[in-house]
Amino acid sequence: MITTKTKLAAMVLLASLVSACSSTDDEDEAIKVAELTEINEQFEPEVLWDASVGEGVDDYFSRLKPAHGYNKIFSVSRDGDAYAYDAITGDQTWHVDLSDLDSERGFFDNRQPALIGGGPAVGINKVFFGTENGEIFALNADTGELEWTGKVKGEMIAKPALDSGILVVNTASGVLKAFNAITGEDAWEVTLDVPPLTLRGISAPTIAAGGVLVGTSSGQLTVFMLEKGQQGWTAEVGEPTGSTELERVIDVDSSPLVFGDKVYAISSRGNLVSIDIRNGRVLWKRQYSSYRQLAIDGNTLYLTNLKGHVYAVDRINGLEKWSNLALTNRGVTGPAVVGNYVVVGDFEGYLHFIDQETGEFVARHEVDSSGVYATPIVENNVLYVQTRDGSLEAVKVP
Repeated sequence: MITTKTKLAAMVLLASLVSACSSTDDEDEAIKVAELTEINEQFEPEVLWDASVGEGVDDYFSRLKPAHGYNKIFSVSRDGDAYAYDAITGDQTWHVDLSDLDSERGFFDNRQPALIGGGPAVGINKVFFGTENGEIFALNADTGELEWTGKVKGEMIAKPALDSGILVVNTASGVLKAFNAITGEDAWEVTLDVPPLTLRGISAPTIAAGGVLVGTSSGQLTVFMLEKGQQGWTAEVGEPTGSTELERVIDVDSSPLVFGDKVYAISSRGNLVSIDIRNGRVLWKRQYSSYRQLAIDGNTLYLTNLKGHVYAVDRINGLEKWSNLALTNRGVTGPAVVGNYVVVGDFEGYLHFIDQETGEFVARHEVDSSGVYATPIVENNVLYVQTRDGSLEAVKVP
């Protein structure tokens, strides 16, 4: 498993290797980063407020991003600086150092990073964080006080899922574990097979219809019963091809997306699929590859593929509506839907606003040059986005 400190360049290289080329010139073209060109900007995004979330995530692989709940925005740095901000004003409500919860570090002691890798997840008046050391912290959402801690075997590098008083975490070692979200007591645990070579990333669980949906490193989507952890159906998403191990990496790293009685999943090499959530039957599949989060609005799915190309796909039949290929190899995030627009971030810190109907750029906004690394979140028509160095912005569009 790839577990070293990973820079954006490595992810771009991986994407180019997965879509291997036939000549040196083709390979050079495959990793070429698209330059931004002038666009006809139809509006200027408005920054409502901004804040700083410690040192952010630096150059490490991370999917940490803000979360909304109880009229607050919760966020955290990899080192362990956890914050709560008023969602409207941006005023800081509380700050907790998860690397020194017992306040035992002396003035001259070096800080040992908490290595936060999963979360935040918000619910039952708590906010939850997981670490690369397998630790789980449950804080009071109002005060930031520690309510309980837990332990799981393996790295937590994906957001936990919470429903019906049960917190479910997925780890890079293949352990899927559930906790009583109120008390922190263990509920159940299952272990999934992990291939010798996988991407540096795992699927965040999704809870729906009494089940826990999770993508696997083996290219499958599997459901487990929320109450006891019994395994239900499994559907194939990825399709291994090629002669090398790298070419046969088919992880399903994106969190399953549930809409009505359908669940949508995508593999890092293989397919975008629509699945009947009741029985696991694959309704349609199309050849797209991604490890980024999917988005949906009405009858349209939005996705970013390995190359940074953005697509709109009909969720009913999987037919492509439009594609935008102008952000090739720019480390593009998964899409977020706000108003009439689809928004993605890139490695230079730009947000790109795309018209939902046409797929054309309509606006651009620079957050900061450290780069937008995780899909922004949207609440009440406001976009919340965090950069690698910890800059957090609340952005509104007309």
